[in-house]
Amino acid sequence: MFRCLSLLGALLISSALLSPLSHAAALRELQGALARPWSLAELPDGRLLVTEREGTLKLLSAEGAILGAIEGVPKVWAKSQGGLFDVLLAPDFETSQQLYLSYAHGTPEANGTRISRAKLEQGKLAELTVLFTVAPLKDTPVHYGGRLAWGPEGALYLTTGDGFDYREAAQKLDSLLGKTLRLTAEGAPFPGNPFADVSGARAEIWSLGHRNPQGLVFTPDGQIWAHEHGPQGGDELNRLEGGANYGWPVATFGIDYNGARISPFERYPGMADSAWHWTPSIGPSGLAYRPEAGEAGRGTFYLGALAIPGLYAATRQGQEITGVKRILPELTERIRDVRLAKDGGLFILTDGNPGRLLRFAL
Repeated sequence: MFRCLSLLGALLISSALLSPLSHAAALRELQGALARPWSLAELPDGRLLVTEREGTLKLLSAEGAILGAIEGVPKVWAKSQGGLFDVLLAPDFETSQQLYLSYAHGTPEANGTRISRAKLEQGKLAELTVLFTVAPLKDTPVHYGGRLAWGPEGALYLTTGDGFDYREAAQKLDSLLGKTLRLTAEGAPFPGNPFADVSGARAEIWSLGHRNPQGLVFTPDGQIWAHEHGPQGGDELNRLEGGANYGWPVATFGIDYNGARISPFERYPGMADSAWHWTPSIGPSGLAYRPEAGEAGRGTFYLGALAIPGLYAATRQGQEITGVKRILPELTERIRDVRLAKDGGLFILTDGNPGRLLRFAL
C-alpha cells in the first residue's frame, strides 16, 4: 500500500512532537569528538568500530571512549560525498576476525564504490583484499550508495548510487550504477541472481532503478528494506524484491534542483511503488529495525535524516508502512547513521565535524 507524508502532515507531526514531553533522559552522548562519522559496527565484546568519511576507522570502548585509530585502512577517495562508508562484520567474525569496508576509490576522472575485506588483528587490518569495484567508474564525487548488509542466505548486499550525472544508468542492466547488488562473501555474483541469464546484464544486480540508497537492513522474517534520497522530494522507503525496478528516473515524486520536472510519471506500469515516500525530502540516512516481540512481520524502522534533520520512526505491518513520525524533537542535528544495539537500543551517529555518537534506550 502506497502512502505519502505530505508537507502538511510533516508540519503537523513536527508540531505535535514539540510538546513538553521529552525523551532526553533516554538519550545520552557516548562520544562528541568524531570527524564526519559515517557508520558503525558493534563488536562481540561491546566495543565499537566507527568509520569516518575522510578515511579513518576508529575503535571505541563500549562506553564511547576513543581507544585509537585502526591501522591499515585502504586509501579512499575522500572528496565531496566520497570517502570511507560502511563497516560490516563477517557473520563468523568471532572466529575469523574478518570485516568488510565499503568506500569511494579512484581519481577525479574515474572513481566508484569499492568493497574490501580484512582481518582485524591487534588494532590493525591485515590481509586486506579488494573484492569488488562498482563499474562503470564515473567522474563525479557524489551518489555512491555504499551500504552493506548480510542476507539470511549468506549473500552480501551492496547499494550503489547513480553518480548524479548518470541517472539513466539506474535503468540499464549493463551498468552497476543505481542498483542493489547481491554478492558472495568473495565478491562474485551470488548464485540465482535475477538477471544472471539475461544477455548483456550484470549478474550482480538484485534490483534496479535507485538514485542514492543509504539505508539497508534485513528484518527477522527475511525481507530486505532500503531507503534512498530523491532529488527535491521523492525520498523513498522500499521493500526490495529480486528483479524489481524501483523507477528512478522514469517515475519519481521529486523534481530537479532547478525546479524542472524530471519525469511526467510518479508511478509507471511494471515498476515498483515505494512503501513510503517523503515530499519534501528529509534526506534519509542510516536504517535500523526493531521487531515487535513475537511478531515476525511487525516492528519499527528507525532512520536518520540530513535535510530535515532528526530521528524518524516508521511503523511496519507486514509489507506496509502504516505511519512515520519524527521522534526526539530535542535532537536537531543531521543524522548520518542509526544502528540497533545488541541490547535493543539504538546507536546514532550525527553528521559533521565534530560528529557525535549517541545511545538511545528504547
